[in-house]
Amino acid sequence: MKALVLSSGGVDSTTCLGLAIEKYGKENVIALAITYGQKHTKEVEAAQAVAKYYGVELLTLDLATIFQYDTKCSLLVGSDNEIPEESYADQLKKTDGKPVSTYVPFRNGLFLSSAASIALSKDCSVIYYGAHSDDAAGNAYPDCSDAFNQSMRQAIEIGSGNQLTIEAPFVNFTKADVVHEGLRLGVPYELTWSCYEGGKTPCGKCGTCRDRAAAFAANGVADPARKEG
Repeated sequence: MKALVLSSGGVDSTTCLGLAIEKYGKENVIALAITYGQKHTKEVEAAQAVAKYYGVELLTLDLATIFQYDTKCSLLVGSDNEIPEESYADQLKKTDGKPVSTYVPFRNGLFLSSAASIALSKDCSVIYYGAHSDDAAGNAYPDCSDAFNQSMRQAIEIGSGNQLTIEAPFVNFTKADVVHEGLRLGVPYELTWSCYEGGKTPCGKCGTCRDRAAAFAANGVADPARKEG
């Protein structure tokens, strides 16, 4: 049985990759890194470093043209909007129930659909991705929710003639739970990148930096990707 893992180079997807390797063996795992018109290349660079560390094949896919019309998502090159320097909870107070400004329109739906085609071509029977409950909370990232995961799983199973399924092993985990599992697996968090900014070091202020710091703190360990840690 072979697995395709969506790999962004961040905490969640790298932990997912480590889990898949533990279950299937690295010879049966393929990583897929997808670019989507983000403002920096740090994610792909981290995914490359992680794949090299684990010794797994890394495929890349560019979906930037799909998002070329978007001017609202602050992560994308077509937007002049600044990335918020506050927690997701604070951001959600201003959205009237809509996703946060760093939500890329239906990104996980596109990623999973594209990954399904590639997975079938590479004789994989399962796709892993690292969605977790903190991202889905408050509708910040609705395509990280358990309901979304179940619907996409059903669609992919039907559309593939039951040759392929998807797994989101952390969909009901908090980010602290994900880090706890990653520490057990010995995940190389020092190689990962989560920050929405593309600076030399993580900004420490954006929503994902704040969540990451809290997750490591909850586990009583310093974030190995932070130089001061």
